Amino acid sequence: MLYPDTQLLGQLAGKYLWWTPPGGGSHDARRVIAQVMELGTHEDAEALRAVVGDEALKEVLRTAEPGWFSEKSWHYWHYALGLAAFGRVPALPRRHFP
Repeated sequence: MLYPDTQLLGQLAGKYLWWTPPGGGSHDARRVIAQVMELGTHEDAEALRAVVGDEALKEVLRTAEPGWFSEKSWHYWHYALGLAAFGRVPALPRRHFP
């Protein structure tokens, strides 16, 4: 999925991903969106949702990497986006070690 390259994503990246990516490049849009979903204020999350749309937020949840979401945020967004019925939220992504 392509995520809109917007000024808002850049502003939110500076606010919620304060570290610089390796090589000084820009952050992956999925990571910015996930970080706002996890840590963002209600206002920032709603502004992001208005710009990128619910399908982008759903895609971020479907492709989330381990550690991106707390259990609380994971459940909230699955319910808020209609991805799960009460008590039927999928498990958080987990790291697997050999």
